[in-house]
Amino acid sequence: MTRLEVSVDYGAITRNVVRLRATTTAQVMAVVKADAYGHGLVPASRAAREGGATWLGVAQPDEALALRAAGDTGRILTWLYGPELPARALLAAGVDLSASSLEVLDVIVSAARQDGRRARVHVCLDTGLAREGVRAEGLSALLDAALAADDAVEIVGAWSHLAWADQPGHPTIDLQAQAFRDALAVIEARGVALEVRHLANSAATLTRPDLHFDLVRPGIAVYGLPPVEDPAGASFGLEPAMSVTASLALVKDVPAGQGVSYGHDYTTPAATRLGLVTAGYADGIFRSAGNRAEVAIDGRRHRIAGRVCMDQVVLDLGPDAPERAGDRVVLIGPDGPSARDWARAVDTIDYEIVCRFGGLKGKTPA
Repeated sequence: MTRLEVSVDYGAITRNVVRLRATTTAQVMAVVKADAYGHGLVPASRAAREGGATWLGVAQPDEALALRAAGDTGRILTWLYGPELPARALLAAGVDLSASSLEVLDVIVSAARQDGRRARVHVCLDTGLAREGVRAEGLSALLDAALAADDAVEIVGAWSHLAWADQPGHPTIDLQAQAFRDALAVIEARGVALEVRHLANSAATLTRPDLHFDLVRPGIAVYGLPPVEDPAGASFGLEPAMSVTASLALVKDVPAGQGVSYGHDYTTPAATRLGLVTAGYADGIFRSAGNRAEVAIDGRRHRIAGRVCMDQVVLDLGPDAPERAGDRVVLIGPDGPSARDWARAVDTIDYEIVCRFGGLKGKTPA
């Protein structure tokens, strides 16, 4: 092995869903968008189903269709598209659709009537995030159109998304929750009997049981990475599912004062031993990780020395280091740094870390 290897413990995903289900009386939708946050769309979805996820959530229509093609027969919701959505294919596949504009609703209605189907639609509400979703002043018009097309559309759900749930106690959480309840009252006053109302993402699933409604939508927590700190310091019992490893290709001794990698951004402070890892930014390692991020070899941490190159990085192993060529290098894993450690090192979030590594490399079941 000379480049990065990404492995996923799908059993951990199953166990994480079981733990998340234990936190709520609501149904659980496992969010598996973006190739299941880099963990592999189909195998991660199967693992989530095994843990008791009664719904799967994806952003893109092609993800929903891929799940159906792989044999998933449970409830699936897809939500991120404009009027170009492949509505006929989605309806034929029995996928629930989100509508946050009249333009999208018109396409859904047309497709349903063309094929003699009745679309299951979730009204997407903008309660303050200002991304997808209909604002309060546009809700009545959207409902009018949907109810007028009740031969083609059944409103089965209403949902929204929180902007600051990863900061428990932030005032916007309660403001959005109230806006959501107000919108639900408008919908229900029109005689709509909603099957599911859903607002809670991972953070709210873990910290706000009052916002669980009928369905919760954990995403990053499914993969063992809670977006909020556990007051008990136990990560809510969740297990990170992804590991990223490489190997040492070369170990050599150098003198004090040796510049390392392009631009000599790192200079050895004393005679030392350097190790070469043949993976770089083409493999998902952030270029900004130079002199900041750490890896582990046999439990010992080593910081990346100097710039990250396209296909290699250098480690300062220290004088008389025991490491040898061929040794396993852990970038992310239980015996090395975590995705959160990498996120802190390169000033991002662990969502981006796992998507970056998982998205560029093949997944190997652990």
